[in-house]
Amino acid sequence: MTSPTSLNLDDELKGRVQQLAEARRRSSHWIMREAIAQYVEREEKREALRQETLVAWNEFEATGLHVTGAEVEKWLSTWGIDDELSAPECHKSRLAAGHFASVQR
Repeated sequence: MTSPTSLNLDDELKGRVQQLAEARRRSSHWIMREAIAQYVEREEKREALRQETLVAWNEFEATGLHVTGAEVEKWLSTWGIDDELSAPECHKSRLAAGHFASVQR
């Protein structure tokens, strides 16, 4: 189901939308709906990544388990070759996880 929504656009942006619509042989309405849909999809993905990052950070703070960027890069550099390495194992940080929390915030 759809319902009407109104937007106030300044004349310059409205003109740009109309020019793009003409160039693409679409309606201004279609251009605006497509732009909003793409924006919302992109921002939903960003928010999901942000939430996953917070969960991972909280897990790290609680356990101290991690792999370093260098360990991951070494592992990834072997993908697709005969001597492909196994994924690196998580290990405890030399610094207490609580120290990272105080540094990051």
